[in-house]
Amino acid sequence: MKKAVNAGMKQKQKESTQKPNIASRYLKSLVASLLIGQTLLTVAPAQAQGKRDNLQQKQQEYSYSQLLKDIEQGKVEKATLDPTLQRAQVILKGQEKEPPKDVEVFSGENPELVAKLKANGVEFDVQSSSDHSAVIGIMTNLLVLFLLFGIVIVILRRSANASGQAMNFGKSRARFQMEAKTGINFEDVAGIDEAKEELQEVVTFLKQPEKFTAIGAKIPKGVLLIGPPGTGKTLLAKAIAGEAAVPFFSISGSEFVEMFVGVGASRVRDLFKKAKENAPCLVFIDEIDAVGRQRGVSYGGGNDEREQTLNQLLTEMDGFEGNNGIIIIAATNRPDVLDVALMRPGRFDRQVIVDYPDMKGRLGILEVHARNKRIDSAVSLEAIARRTPGFTGADLANVLNEAAIFTARRRKEAITSQEINDAIDRVVAGMEGTPLVDSKAKRLIAYHEIGHAIVATLCPGHDTLEKVTLVPRGQARGLTWFTPDEEQGLMSRSQILARISGLLGGRVAEEVIFGDTEITTGAGNDIEKITYLARQMVTRFGMSDLGPVALEDDTDNPYDWFGRRSDQHSLELAAKIDSQIRTIINHCYAVSKEIIEENRAAIDRLVDLLIEKETIEGDEFRKLVSEYTQSDKKLAVSH
Repeated sequence: MKKAVNAGMKQKQKESTQKPNIASRYLKSLVASLLIGQTLLTVAPAQAQGKRDNLQQKQQEYSYSQLLKDIEQGKVEKATLDPTLQRAQVILKGQEKEPPKDVEVFSGENPELVAKLKANGVEFDVQSSSDHSAVIGIMTNLLVLFLLFGIVIVILRRSANASGQAMNFGKSRARFQMEAKTGINFEDVAGIDEAKEELQEVVTFLKQPEKFTAIGAKIPKGVLLIGPPGTGKTLLAKAIAGEAAVPFFSISGSEFVEMFVGVGASRVRDLFKKAKENAPCLVFIDEIDAVGRQRGVSYGGGNDEREQTLNQLLTEMDGFEGNNGIIIIAATNRPDVLDVALMRPGRFDRQVIVDYPDMKGRLGILEVHARNKRIDSAVSLEAIARRTPGFTGADLANVLNEAAIFTARRRKEAITSQEINDAIDRVVAGMEGTPLVDSKAKRLIAYHEIGHAIVATLCPGHDTLEKVTLVPRGQARGLTWFTPDEEQGLMSRSQILARISGLLGGRVAEEVIFGDTEITTGAGNDIEKITYLARQMVTRFGMSDLGPVALEDDTDNPYDWFGRRSDQHSLELAAKIDSQIRTIINHCYAVSKEIIEENRAAIDRLVDLLIEKETIEGDEFRKLVSEYTQSDKKLAVSH
């Protein structure tokens, strides 16, 4: 019944929107017809009059006095009188084949002329022509009036539409589905079992509320999905919509905010008004940080459109009236910028973390996305899952899709391990470029990459080397890849130092092998990363002589009212921070340089092999290093 009512309402809305369009087209056609009619009625008489004028010009000049004289002299053969036009058409004797003379007789019934014609035995006739000039004038005036009337109607219609659009400007833009048919259910969601379990319970609340209300439990008013991009927050919302079988509203946080103050708040009110009319229902707000950002952090510090919209959202979610039967589901990857009032219980009762999947989760995601793909039996999804720590669900889906594209491009019947490996490389580093030709630049890049690889391999605590290659990908001419530890939830001080040393290995190798004058810009990105890590150690993690003090500015807007950056540290403290950063980097630089110098022979051999093969896998590299090197340096900053 509810479906039928809603279908009827939609049909009425559709008809109501079509009627103004039909009327508008009808008015436009009417105005066009009136214009054409007026043109014809105005131009046609003018053309006829022009023809008569041309005819008169062609005729010889003939006066009334000459007519009377010719009648008396017997020169007139025939005359035709026209009382309406007060003119006469005269044919002279001997000129029967020539056009008749046209003369004005000044009176429709001229007794003098008629008497002379009778007296001289001239044949004459009286023929009154029809005069439509008065009718044409009246019709022309009426057409002008109709034309003006039509223009006024069109203007009024357009002004009404404009006012209607202005009234609709504050309406919600949320997509509404009575029963969402997303084609996705919880079986299509893998790798985030904890989050899925939380949301399955919300669906159970909607389907069987008595199961919980019988013991006094209340339905959660809101669920906030928090996680990095690509981890499946929107996918979970689609699964809920497909499973719940209740009305579903979906909208992006940015769709609330406009340049006009008050529009966002109006859209929030309209959204919740529609939601209350269709309760119980679900409302999904994607990227809620666009509207839910913490208040009071704008440049001017005043109330802007976003704050007004947020205030209205807070009121609608848990205000004086309440919103029973409405469950809000929101997604964000920036929970740190959300307003505290938005995240409290009563508005978002549950905060569900949707994090990077672990090895088991990645395997489940790969199994889901491999359902519709033809994969060779020799390919192990478990091996792919082990090789891709840190990949999100979107990354894994992209890997299998790229592998399928490679397979079709190479005209193979099934996806093999080669396509999987190439797809992972493509997703991580970009499209493969043209291999470098043998030159000094290629050898320098080889030393740079081997420097990264050997320092990282010989530093305890560093991530495991995956491969080192000279095949260009993206903007990089050479790459050294590492696989993070699966269980690495926390990083120790020695691990961070090892990572900094590994990043410095490329620059140190250039300096040791080619000299200070031959170092290149290839280490630019490495230097940015090591500076960031060293600064984090000092200002955030308390891993320096300054002690466990938080020196990092966590405010979302570090600028003052005039747009200037406001420094939280004194000049003396800032100098100490910079000094500690340099101390850490210099120590790691010394460690990297020592490893490079002590293993020069092994580096030369590895460079020759890399230039020959262009790619060395991690296992092969570690085997070669173990044969020709020995180093077990303990990384620690000397005080």
